[in-house]
Amino acid sequence: MRVGIRLPGRYNVANCLVALAILDAVGVSVEQAAPGLQTTRVPGRLEEIDCGQDFLALVDYAHKPGALRAVLTTLMRPGGRLAVVFGAGGDRDPGKRAPMGEVAAELADLVVVTDDNPRSEDPAAIRRQIVAGAAGGKAQVVELGDRREAIRHAVGWAGPGDVVVIAGKGHETGQRSGSEVRPFDDRVELAQALEALKAQR
Repeated sequence: MRVGIRLPGRYNVANCLVALAILDAVGVSVEQAAPGLQTTRVPGRLEEIDCGQDFLALVDYAHKPGALRAVLTTLMRPGGRLAVVFGAGGDRDPGKRAPMGEVAAELADLVVVTDDNPRSEDPAAIRRQIVAGAAGGKAQVVELGDRREAIRHAVGWAGPGDVVVIAGKGHETGQRSGSEVRPFDDRVELAQALEALKAQR
């Protein structure tokens, strides 16, 4: 039996195979599970934002080097350019920051380093660690602390056939800085940036 899924990436194929095996173990057949797999989407996981633009725009939760590599490898297209916007959370594993910068600069054409959830840390210091990891890579690296501005920069850079992915926060609807959490949803911000671009063109 052939089963299609709407989630891109080899890692999602692997996840679906594991799900099928577990379902089979509890008595749910592949035939019964297939319709669900064919329609399943996961909020903030390679979630496409389509406002009629001529390039692919997505949001993904990738917030570790391995996850970022998997997402960027999945999104690379022959003849198309790839932009990634991301940061790293404060008060979390600082050892992943430089490796994330390295992965992004290796695989993307444009890397926009921005703020994630800095929490109690200095966001500029977090960004510097990521930028240091990106040094020597092939990508153009831009540092913009304001996440909204960073998203708009990547959207403005993209042309026909390109890919823009906003990584690290996925389904989250807030940005934590110090003790404050302000409303911020990458999916909403990306859609607004795409609509603004459409109005300009």
